[in-house]
Amino acid sequence: MAMTLITTNTSSDAATSDFTTGIDSTYKLYIFKFYDVNPATDNIDFSFQANAVGASGFNETMTTTFFRTFINEGDGDDAGIGYQASFDQAQGTAYQFLTYDQGNDADESAAGELHLFSPSNTTYVKHFCSRACYAHYSDHMMESYVAGYINTTAAIDEISFKMASGNMDAVISMYGVG
Repeated sequence: MAMTLITTNTSSDAATSDFTTGIDSTYKLYIFKFYDVNPATDNIDFSFQANAVGASGFNETMTTTFFRTFINEGDGDDAGIGYQASFDQAQGTAYQFLTYDQGNDADESAAGELHLFSPSNTTYVKHFCSRACYAHYSDHMMESYVAGYINTTAAIDEISFKMASGNMDAVISMYGVG
């Protein structure tokens, strides 16, 4: 299947990176590729939320799960994989974390993808999954796996990305697949 670039948001010291056009019935899969996501604030989380058609506030109800892997940059035995229960949502309306305690040094940016499946379908809830690689503020390399669903049968037509606090630099591209 071919990927078609729809748009790219390049943010510098911005509070959010919002995609408010381009998500429609043209594609059954939308992929958001994010690069060079660097927060202004140290020890903070990169996140996303959605709006249904006609809604505002980026506060759709979600059920999610969050797993991570890590290894200390200095090598050694400080490595692992684990479920992060505090970053799940059980019918929550908050922005969903895609990274965990990300650092803001020049070598601590994040990169990854968010896949949104059938956002225009009005029969089923909207499933998503994400994978992100980034540097934790404590000099650990991290990889996060997030999955879940937006619990609405209304079409989703807007996505917002932001840090849990403070501004960010980021490049985020939206692709349609089909």
